[in-house]
Amino acid sequence: MGISETLAELSRAASVHGHEEGTARLLRRLWGPWLDESRVDTLGNFVGVARGSGREPRARVMVAAHMDCVGFVVSAIEDGGFLRLSGVGRVDRRLLLGQEVEIVARRRLTGVIGSKPPHLTTPEDRKNVPKIAELHVDLGLGESARDLVAVGDPVLYRGDVVALRNGWVSGRYLDDAAGLAAIGLALERLRDVGHEADLVAVGTVGEEAGGCPGAVTAAFAQRPGVAIAVDATFGRSPGQDPTSTYPLGGGPTVGVGPNCHPEVVRLLREAATDAGIAYALEVMPGHTGTDAWVMQTARGGIPTGIVSIPVRYMHTPVETASLDDVKNAGHLLAVAVSRVTWAFVEELSCWNRPPAL
Repeated sequence: MGISETLAELSRAASVHGHEEGTARLLRRLWGPWLDESRVDTLGNFVGVARGSGREPRARVMVAAHMDCVGFVVSAIEDGGFLRLSGVGRVDRRLLLGQEVEIVARRRLTGVIGSKPPHLTTPEDRKNVPKIAELHVDLGLGESARDLVAVGDPVLYRGDVVALRNGWVSGRYLDDAAGLAAIGLALERLRDVGHEADLVAVGTVGEEAGGCPGAVTAAFAQRPGVAIAVDATFGRSPGQDPTSTYPLGGGPTVGVGPNCHPEVVRLLREAATDAGIAYALEVMPGHTGTDAWVMQTARGGIPTGIVSIPVRYMHTPVETASLDDVKNAGHLLAVAVSRVTWAFVEELSCWNRPPAL
């Protein structure tokens, strides 16, 4: 299966926090050929292990991307079968009027978010963006909607991943289908090149909902010596700040800042340079909003890094990314993981110790 098809499957399987089981099942199939063991943990994280070739006790590297996406849940079913919504994650309500949506109910249903015709709106109406709670979804089912839909059912942007020119693709939920696809590519490559450390590949739950519960519990349970979060970052488009956005096709980014251990940053940068992989440094001066934020502080602390894939129009139904960036992120992860040894992890644990007297 090609990377474009993989992204399309991951996009179709995505859902809001609490409903990631479809993506977990998909990861079992996509990643399974390169894993020695896998399971879904109590919280819903997909956890797979590709055992390394080193002598036990082996170092462990955890590489994680989130399975959940932004979206909505049904908050009420009103007379006439109209659905009211609550947002999950950072949803931009400017986009919603006239939007097609998918309701993950007893069966998948298509609905539309209604909007008044401009002929019936006042000049004041046209100046304001409605709140999510003021919108409604029309399924065309009338009162029979109650037989198929329940309060709490997920509601997602509708749409498929489509091919653009120059190896770019666009569609819903490339954040973080791109990260999950990159981990799959890394697993495939590592099976050929080998690795001394155990690789723990995790699809986490709840990153978009806030608090990153899946990442913190997985990191706590797996006890990795090194952790790397794989996520989306802001792809550059016209009118945006070039110091905080990154060009599509220019390679993945490597995070630098208080959430990124300097020696893990060095590992990633040297791996990219030696493998001839183009990359950019992404300055992250505070909370990164990624799984790395909580992985870093699990247990007694885990040296953590961040690899990100530029995605334009993030948190919209037309997120856009370069397939080359996804491939290069996977290549970078594979090269970096192949260099992690027990000695490297031991050095990290004493990196800040003063020299012996």
